[in-house]
Amino acid sequence: MRTLVTGGVKSGKSGYALVLAEEFAEPRFFLATAEAFDDEMKARIARHCEDRAGRFTTVEEPLAIQDKLCERMLLDCVPLWLNNMLYYGREAQVEGAVTEFIERLPRDIVIVTNEIGWGFIPADPLSRRYGDLLGLVNARLASACDRVVLMVAGIPLAVKGPPGPAR
Repeated sequence: MRTLVTGGVKSGKSGYALVLAEEFAEPRFFLATAEAFDDEMKARIARHCEDRAGRFTTVEEPLAIQDKLCERMLLDCVPLWLNNMLYYGREAQVEGAVTEFIERLPRDIVIVTNEIGWGFIPADPLSRRYGDLLGLVNARLASACDRVVLMVAGIPLAVKGPPGPAR
């Protein structure tokens, strides 16, 4: 089943996505988009690696995620991928990459993203553009998925499709 897990920062998205992806037969794959630009990100990445140790084969790809898709995969996360695309000057390639990603979506995948535009309007143009782009990408992914789960304070809420396991 194609599942999009979304929600706010620290809402339990990654942990719940792991629960969903563990329902896949082995081998299972984890597509990691994060790059460790500083010590805090290094620590976050290390924690995520510990959380999934031995249960997933990790594939690291910060940009060309559409080229790394395979069955039984968890992708974590779309916002960091989009950040990377902007950071490396590839904003013009985002729409095409998303189209190709959706065309190649495997039957069994869990995709983690964030809802960042619910609380305030950023003060700078880059942050506003990022928020707008992420909202558009999320909408396209949600349309292509069978199930969409919104995490609120650690509680999964079914938005589209069948509910997943309780948390």
